[in-house]
Amino acid sequence: MYGYQGKILRVDLSAGTYRVEDLDEALATKFVGGRGLATKIYADEVSPDVDPLSADNKLLVATGPLTGAPVPTGGRYMVVTKSPLTGTIACSNSGGYWGAELKFAGYDIIIVEGKAAKPVYISIEDDKIEIRDASHVWGKVVSEATDALKADAPDKARVLMIGPAGEKLSNIAAVMNDYSRAAGRSGVGAVMGSKNLKAIVVRGTKKVGIANQEEMKKAVKVCMDKIRENGVTGTGLPTYGTAVLVNIINENGVYPTKNWQESQFDLADSTSGETLAEKYLVKKDPCYRCPIACGRYCKVDDIEGGGPEYEPIWAYGANCGVSDLGAIIKANFWCNEMGLDAISAGTTIATAMELYQKGYIKDADVAGMPLEFGNADAIIEWTKRMGMREGLGDKLAEGSYRMAESYGVPELSMSVKKQELPAYDPRAIQGMAVQYATTNRGGCHVRGYLISPEILGIPEKTDRFSIEGKANWAKIFQDFTAFIDSSGVCLFTSFALGADDYAGLMSAVTGTKWTADDVLKAGDRIWNLEKLFNLAAGIDSSQDTLPKRLLEEPISEGPSKGNVAKLSEMLPEYYAVRGWTEDGIPTEEKKAELGL
Repeated sequence: MYGYQGKILRVDLSAGTYRVEDLDEALATKFVGGRGLATKIYADEVSPDVDPLSADNKLLVATGPLTGAPVPTGGRYMVVTKSPLTGTIACSNSGGYWGAELKFAGYDIIIVEGKAAKPVYISIEDDKIEIRDASHVWGKVVSEATDALKADAPDKARVLMIGPAGEKLSNIAAVMNDYSRAAGRSGVGAVMGSKNLKAIVVRGTKKVGIANQEEMKKAVKVCMDKIRENGVTGTGLPTYGTAVLVNIINENGVYPTKNWQESQFDLADSTSGETLAEKYLVKKDPCYRCPIACGRYCKVDDIEGGGPEYEPIWAYGANCGVSDLGAIIKANFWCNEMGLDAISAGTTIATAMELYQKGYIKDADVAGMPLEFGNADAIIEWTKRMGMREGLGDKLAEGSYRMAESYGVPELSMSVKKQELPAYDPRAIQGMAVQYATTNRGGCHVRGYLISPEILGIPEKTDRFSIEGKANWAKIFQDFTAFIDSSGVCLFTSFALGADDYAGLMSAVTGTKWTADDVLKAGDRIWNLEKLFNLAAGIDSSQDTLPKRLLEEPISEGPSKGNVAKLSEMLPEYYAVRGWTEDGIPTEEKKAELGL
């Protein structure tokens, strides 16, 4: 097989055994790889009503056919399981170098089953597989545990792991790799922790087979030229990282502030990518074969490390009313060390701040660290307490929805399907309203990044206040993203590349002919597969909604003043363009069309 290594590593932690299986080539072609193929395997093997933190659940770590190939940004991997946060199918995407290293070791997917009797880690050196004791690194933060495991591994080995948050089964725990990269969303780190699996250490020396080297070189050149010439991927992201968005989004009045009570932050520029570059940036921190290099490596006082990205800058910054960028960098650092989802961690603290503001959380609960909006020390300290489940941090570790629900006000959690929303207010970006509400893994921006047309004008500018055509835009972007996630390259390439470009890369690498239509149909198939799993798990159309605040409370000030999310007007159209029933269920005709 070209592009694929053709092997699955299945590890049974309960039995302490493993076996290597052949990858089904026809299944791989149909579901692409990464997100799509892992979801198909997972759905075939695991009951939708499984308890996410039970030994019966499985955890799949999957690469795509372009992962490890000499193509732009070909370093992505996905973690697929059932989410303890949402109850939906979870698939969290990460970059860095670990994904490519797994391919070099000769495996497309790792399937982790059962639960170890004590903390362990999996060591992979090409064909040499071992399940080793991890007692000496259990309880350690990510950097310390990574250093310890690398000391016992071959040179250039890469480490994927959980931090204390995953060990303590936090619903918002991430899977970390390469110190500061994260498969962050949906609590996948808690599933790993529930299996007593601390880490997977990988070193590989094999190559990824390419079907047509000359065609690949041509396709790569076309893509590289487009990436370099594009204003976002060629200039904005390389220069200022993802935080280049801070001022852009804030100026449009769609930058959620103080737990979404406002939509513009007066002090946003002090936390922008421009300010980050001027005051704290040490160097760029690119992923494997990435010409964009949006990753940042920053230092403040005695703390340095990867990040922060746009989302944690917002979550710990404007959403908590904090303008101290140094404190935000420190909070992000501890978020990585604890192994927490940076979006959910920061926004859960913001929710706690509103609970404190309104008197639900008392002074006696905060142990000397008031949860006041604007308290820069609080975002650092409460990240640590959340990671360790100390005091009130135990409630925060459950995520904002369950925390707010425990006080009788779940509506103060700005989440969809119990997953915290990211940094764009859908009251003034109507396409994001329908996108947020319908995402298969709960509140998420990277499942259909309609900021591209509605704010950035890519591939064309749309009226962000209008609902016209937004349901169809959401479907197209969701399907397109599902394919990109499955291929093994970074979503950011889509600012510059179209479906025909990905089809060209796939055709050259795998030897299977792909067209732009094939790309979108594969994405449609993957999206529907996820939806069917969620329906079987009890996640029906009643959860395709938004927080009450966004549906009923107009934005009070700024360029987007007076707007609410007009979801009820778009949702029926969305179901129709998807070929689903009015209740949001894929029809038999739709399933037959997609071969499901």
